[in-house]
Amino acid sequence: MEFDITWMLLGLPIAFALGWLASRLDLRQLRIENRQAPKAYFKGLNHLLNEQQDQAIDAFIEAVQKDPDTSELHFALGNLFRRRGEYERAVRVHEHLLSRADLAKSDRERAQHALSLDFLKAGLLDRAEDALRKLDGTRFQEQAWLTLLAIYERSREWPQAAETAQRLQQSGHGDFASRLAHYLCEQAATALVRAKDPASARTLLQKAINDAPQAARPRIQLAALLAGQGDQAGAFELLESVQKYAPQALPLVAAELLRTAQASGQNQRALALLTQSHEEFPSLDVAEAIVQAELAAGTPAEEARQWYIRHMQQEPSLIAAARWLAHEPFAHEQAHPTVQQSLDHAARPLARYRCAACGFEAQAYFWQCPGCQAWDSFPPRRIEEL
Repeated sequence: MEFDITWMLLGLPIAFALGWLASRLDLRQLRIENRQAPKAYFKGLNHLLNEQQDQAIDAFIEAVQKDPDTSELHFALGNLFRRRGEYERAVRVHEHLLSRADLAKSDRERAQHALSLDFLKAGLLDRAEDALRKLDGTRFQEQAWLTLLAIYERSREWPQAAETAQRLQQSGHGDFASRLAHYLCEQAATALVRAKDPASARTLLQKAINDAPQAARPRIQLAALLAGQGDQAGAFELLESVQKYAPQALPLVAAELLRTAQASGQNQRALALLTQSHEEFPSLDVAEAIVQAELAAGTPAEEARQWYIRHMQQEPSLIAAARWLAHEPFAHEQAHPTVQQSLDHAARPLARYRCAACGFEAQAYFWQCPGCQAWDSFPPRRIEEL
């Protein structure tokens, strides 16, 4: 049978025409889908900019349904759920992304990080910790370590916090020496209060002093421990060393320094140190300690109280004025209690401490702010002196 080339010549144009027609239909369908997906996406974006989160979520869900392979839409949707507090839905979105075998490595890392934030916002700290640990070796590693550090501090897991801080320091992310000293102090407080183990507490505090000589807290805390055990001389020497290593913190221990000095018979030594400190860094607490030291040494009250005047000459102070006037005679003595009460009432808010990071105010001094959780954010000066 001979091959008839005529049929081949007739078939080629027909096959070409059919192929062209099929491609046109595919392109048309693709254009329709591409127009629909961006339209839904931009519709959601518009709602988001107008703070209409419910409508934005509906639009993004529609966009995801039209193009389920688009990871960016999943991320946008998951972030919206998290912002609205719908953490379970946010977790499902990000876990769905992680389950995709075709997801790029960068998107997988991003999804893992987003999932850890979902757990963290939901208060599921254990699951957040597990998710964050999976980010080791990724571009989110340092962010994960910082978040883990915050989790450990929040849950007061000080050994784990110390390990994480050391990793951050070794990676060049910052100097965590002072914070590591705080962790040792926290562990020492736990050993002393809960475990009733002063030996372990003393070892931890000594290590903190050795690791961070400029940190005031370990010296102050160890001095309190020694004083509680009856070693007033050892406590005084530690508090005296604060003037050398952390002079700005001396006002915090001025009263205790004087007490331990009197208990160990070193009142004059303490008085000389306090006087020197006040000359270099005038402080209301130091001035008050000097007044008490002078009175204890037998100095007449009128002469000892002149330190309030000296302090006000260097730094105007309503608190110092109120304390000086408390023992001054009035021409109308019957009005003295009323005037003194008014002065004390006006001065009381000025005697607080204030966090430099968030403005939280407190009567007591905190090494970690109860408001913003920042370390060493309270200046060791009263509000009046700032």
